[in-house]
Amino acid sequence: MKYQTQKIALAYFAVAMALFAVQVLGGLLAGWVYVAPNTLSEILPFNIIRMLHTNSLIVWLLCGFFGAAYFLIPEEAEREIHSPMLAYLQLIILVVGTLGVVLTYVFNLFEGNWLLGKEGREFIEQPRWVKAGIVVAALMFLYNVTMTVLKGKKTAITNILLLGLWGLALLFLFSFYNPGNLSLDKQYWWYIVHLWVEGVWELIMASILAYLMLKLTGVDREVVEKWLYVIVAAALFSGILGTGHHYYWIGTPGYWQWIGSIFSSLEVVPFFAMMAFAFVMVWKGRRDHPNKAALLWSLGCATLAFFGAGVWGFLHTLHGVNFYTHGTQITAAHGHLAFFGAYVSLNLAIFTYAMPVLLGRDPYNQVLNMASFWLMSGGMAFMTFVLTFAGTVQTHLQRVNGEYYMDVQDQLAVFYWMRFGAGVAFVIGALLFIYAIWVPRREVISTDAGQPAE
Repeated sequence: MKYQTQKIALAYFAVAMALFAVQVLGGLLAGWVYVAPNTLSEILPFNIIRMLHTNSLIVWLLCGFFGAAYFLIPEEAEREIHSPMLAYLQLIILVVGTLGVVLTYVFNLFEGNWLLGKEGREFIEQPRWVKAGIVVAALMFLYNVTMTVLKGKKTAITNILLLGLWGLALLFLFSFYNPGNLSLDKQYWWYIVHLWVEGVWELIMASILAYLMLKLTGVDREVVEKWLYVIVAAALFSGILGTGHHYYWIGTPGYWQWIGSIFSSLEVVPFFAMMAFAFVMVWKGRRDHPNKAALLWSLGCATLAFFGAGVWGFLHTLHGVNFYTHGTQITAAHGHLAFFGAYVSLNLAIFTYAMPVLLGRDPYNQVLNMASFWLMSGGMAFMTFVLTFAGTVQTHLQRVNGEYYMDVQDQLAVFYWMRFGAGVAFVIGALLFIYAIWVPRREVISTDAGQPAE
């Protein structure tokens, strides 16, 4: 480890992995509710389980991004982080806000209170005081990393990363605006939800993936940076107007059907470019890096993101198809594989690369780590196929034949059982990953007497 302040990332990664465990266990519980609907219905209703599942996902991914920035920026800028104290204070604010959200959701505290109670807007249900805390933490973070970069060396990786992180923070401000008109509310709501995951988060993903390729393959920086600029241009060109594919049915003008269809169908391009970038870098690379698990996660991230965000997104993005599929299990299939491929796998890749460096160990437990990759990726792939078939059946029975929603749900039970089985495999993989990262491998060393000693 070249810079002492890279250690800041360790605290962020620890919080992220703890929330990752909470998120996948919450998802498994939600999957069980689909097959046994009355489970915990009086104590922990499904809507609360789902909020915990989605909100913990967002928070742990953000913690991973922040930790990744604190890890790679010192190396790229060739200087220590501007203020370590601010970095740790920022993390404390995020943890307090997270605990506040969990208590508010689970015990339904301050219902209806404009400041302390939860809001009824999907993914941004956090109480306003928590949102204010998130903004304060984001401002502290942006000041800290921006000052570090401005005083140090500027690279394409840090420039793109900062652009993505600033965009992430600024777009979140729309969560404070909640107009009375539902169409207007949804229009601005998608500014956050879409322009995060299909806009600025893609910039963060591209820059972290470029950093990993630089370290793991030994390809010249110039080559990596050229690819990075192409990917970012494609992401912004398609992603911004691609928001229109969410505007089809919320009361916006009809021209969004064409704008949304055309530009969102182009959103597959940056994800294909990222996949091609990762494999070409490995093919051209001259470095035989010892951390094979980090390379596996990096290639897996690019590949699964292409299929989850790119191919599965394209399957139902055109308005003629979306008219029937909108809000069915096809949406769930796309959402699960896209998030896992693009952002979960990215964070797990940077954890796998950075943790041995931060803990001062050689790459360790790589077999367990790679086993966790195949368990999680296989589980998620199977879950995606199952939900795709479930959504196809649901679309036909519900949207074409006109059968009642709950009658259709009963006919999808076999798919939900298979989805739960895939979830079990995924959770085992997630827990195995955390174990492989944190628990050091016990080395067996031969002594002069010929007896093994630990």
